[in-house]
Amino acid sequence: MPKVKTKSGAKKRFKLTGTGKVKRKNAFKNHILTKKETKQKRNLTKTSMVNKSDEKNIKRMI
Repeated sequence: MPKVKTKSGAKKRFKLTGTGKVKRKNAFKNHILTKKETKQKRNLTKTSMVNKSDEKNIKRMI
């Protein structure tokens, strides 16, 4: 069976941690930032982990 190709969109958006979890960037931080609170924008800067139900599909894409 041939190898599965890496999805180039996924390799730009996700990174694997040392323990095998998948890191992602938070949404809603690109534009229309004037109406968002400073605290909300600051918290969206941090990375977060992908949900466990989506992890298998994303690892297959990477």
